Amino acid sequence: MNVIVDTTAGNGHGARRIAHLFMPRRLIALGQWAVTLALCAFLIVPVVMSVMAGLTVNYFRGVSSGLTVRWLVEVWTQYHASVFLSLEVAAATLVVTLITGVPAGYALARSKTRAARFVEELLVLPIALPGLASALALIVVYGGFTAFRMSLWFIVAGHVVFTLPFMVRAVAAVAASVDLRTLEEGAASLGATFLERFRTVVLPNLRPGILAGALAVVTLSIGEFNLTWMLHTPDTKTLPVGLADTYASLRIEIGSAYTIVFFVMTMPLLVAMQWLGVDATGQRALRRKRG
Repeated sequence: MNVIVDTTAGNGHGARRIAHLFMPRRLIALGQWAVTLALCAFLIVPVVMSVMAGLTVNYFRGVSSGLTVRWLVEVWTQYHASVFLSLEVAAATLVVTLITGVPAGYALARSKTRAARFVEELLVLPIALPGLASALALIVVYGGFTAFRMSLWFIVAGHVVFTLPFMVRAVAAVAASVDLRTLEEGAASLGATFLERFRTVVLPNLRPGILAGALAVVTLSIGEFNLTWMLHTPDTKTLPVGLADTYASLRIEIGSAYTIVFFVMTMPLLVAMQWLGVDATGQRALRRKRG
């Protein structure tokens, strides 16, 4: 005798049970997407509105008043010196941080002593302090040197104090992840001097951290306002300080057009950091290189 078992009802119940289990996960995923999109809109919409304000004839009338590049031309005519000044400060800051930060990061990574950890904490201290406090300290100590105080190098000094930790930490993070000691010992056994080892062994292996630190230093230097506002003079007004002045004393269209100029300078750097996969510690660039 053949026995036929009908499993249709059981299969249907199982399918409903599986669907019931997956439903909360779908709701959670949808909720996460909704929150993410809402946050993106909250952050991006004001930026878009600011950009549009710099391209409209009249901000209060909106796009209906027409589009124009008049405000961009006016900003460039009045403030192009601030643009080039910011680039000069960023370039000088980068050179100084490369010369001092790369050897410092390498030395801190090689040393395992408590003194090295103490020095590393001291280097990171300016990040924890407000920019105004760091600027005030520089003015108190070096403000008496009039020529230095009125020069562009005073702002560069402040930017180096603020950005040097990013270079040191980026280089130190990569140096700690690579067995440099073994590589250097191998090069030394072949007769390479310290300078030859540093140039041919150390620097190529530290390249991801150096690139990460360089991008971070330039980006932070161009956008730094608090410290620069305290240190600048009428002859050393950088891009962020000029941006604050335009919003405080001129039409909102000019201030928004100035914002567009600021975006044009900083966005390529931010995109480069994302495209190259680097961050302030240099770990993403290191993983990409190994991959």
